[in-house]
Amino acid sequence: MSKDYDPQMHTAEHVLNQTMVRMFGSGRCFSSHLNPGKSKCDYHFERDLSDAEAAALEAAVNEVLVRNLPVREQSVPRREAEKLVDLSKLPDSVGPEAPIRLVTIGDYDICPCIGAHVAATGETGRFRLVSHDLIESSGKEPVLRLRFKLDTP
Repeated sequence: MSKDYDPQMHTAEHVLNQTMVRMFGSGRCFSSHLNPGKSKCDYHFERDLSDAEAAALEAAVNEVLVRNLPVREQSVPRREAEKLVDLSKLPDSVGPEAPIRLVTIGDYDICPCIGAHVAATGETGRFRLVSHDLIESSGKEPVLRLRFKLDTP
């Protein structure tokens, strides 16, 4: 692994990403910074969330985490992975014949990933959305930044 991942935060990030997709039709975050104390994810998003939407997002993430879903990883041939997930963010260094490591969180999420994760979502603790802001971006699209913490068990 090329990065030092916090397994609890990283697993929570997967659940947050899938929840953003399901609730708001957004893509997964395009940038993240995960630390044991506090983390952030940036999304291409047209607006800030209302406080009610932020509360609903936090509740939805926590509903998934308390389900204690198993977190599994598997290495699959690229052709098989392409049928299951979007591989457009893979770095060029991943060759066309390289196997792809997929991380699955129960029946809730699946994505390619190199990071460390917990064995089940119940190990993450309670997800707390600390802030949500539309931030300045050097690109053309607006950026929604979500900052979050975990109250670990």
